[in-house]
Amino acid sequence: MKSYIKKYAKFFDYPLFFTYLALTIFGLIMIYSSSMAWSVNYYGSEPDRFYIQQLINLAIAFPVFAIAAVFPYKHFKKRWMMMTILAVVFAGLIAVHFVGFAAGGAKSWINLGFANIQPSEVAKVGIILYLAGVFSNKYHNGTINKLNESIIPPVIILTLVLFSVFLEPDLGSMLIIGAVGLSVMSASGVRLKAFIRLAGVFVAAASIIIVPFMIFAGDMIFTEKRLGRLDAFFNPFSDELGFGFQIVNGYLAIGSGGLSGLGLGQSIQKLGYLPEPHTDFIMSVIAEELGVLGVVFVLGGLGFIVLRGLWIAMTTHDPLARMLAAGIASMIGIQSFVNLGGLTGIIPLTGVTLPFISYGGTSVILLSLAMGVLMNVSMFNKYEKTIK
Repeated sequence: MKSYIKKYAKFFDYPLFFTYLALTIFGLIMIYSSSMAWSVNYYGSEPDRFYIQQLINLAIAFPVFAIAAVFPYKHFKKRWMMMTILAVVFAGLIAVHFVGFAAGGAKSWINLGFANIQPSEVAKVGIILYLAGVFSNKYHNGTINKLNESIIPPVIILTLVLFSVFLEPDLGSMLIIGAVGLSVMSASGVRLKAFIRLAGVFVAAASIIIVPFMIFAGDMIFTEKRLGRLDAFFNPFSDELGFGFQIVNGYLAIGSGGLSGLGLGQSIQKLGYLPEPHTDFIMSVIAEELGVLGVVFVLGGLGFIVLRGLWIAMTTHDPLARMLAAGIASMIGIQSFVNLGGLTGIIPLTGVTLPFISYGGTSVILLSLAMGVLMNVSMFNKYEKTIK
């Protein structure tokens, strides 16, 4: 391991690392700013409750990043590793239905006593690692384009993961996991014709499992709250004190920020007008306090990580590295779009956090794990170029 670290350390991707570091630290600052009033008024706690908790989360996340950055990514295609990843993912997704508790309308959290975890966040990263390993092996043994042997089994696994998340029901995470799964498959090296068949099999399998459940148990999924969010998407001002309350107040926060904002800590909407301002709607507080400049900083950082990941995927010659980089970049990009699209009214609100910025232990730790893997792939990609 020492020789491995020494060989790749000089190829450390400093731009990628410092962007990740800047976003997490900036997110920590904005969590403190956005959550002070909410912590006191809603929870009756100290103003720094969520700040301290996120600081603890980052104390775990940074070592996780470091370990993932030096852990050889090629191990992810080993059978024991893929089976371990699947076991962890399904253990969490199954357990949450029996011992989980609801938050935000979905039974998506498990209390471990010392911490709460969200299995769907584990599934987002786990499905990338699993699919990349599976399709990498299929690529090397020449069976990547065979439907029955190489495509249907992982598609079934992905569909079961989606169905479990659907039952929570966490529709936002389900859509992200499905889109990320297709992103990994598209980067697998499968021919276009085979990919179209693969996508068709995936859609068919998901439809066969999910659609009948929606028909016969739709009331459980399409609750009054979710239908209200859909109504708010089309016309939030028709019920601005009800289902449109969060979106309308998010608009007010964004609109009042201007170019440079009202100043750090000076948000009005976070004082009770914007529910949970430190999670899904933290970008509204950033826009209000730091204006366009703060928004550009966050979007620039997220955009850089996504583009860097896609560039790594396009320039590497290793199929496993390509799928890992493409999957991680897609996950961060898609989740950012879903969060920002929801608070700006481009798409219906789904309750998805903003990567690296929003409060959340499971989220920032799993994102740090993903960034460590991406760093490892980046270092190998740079090393690969020096030996040719």
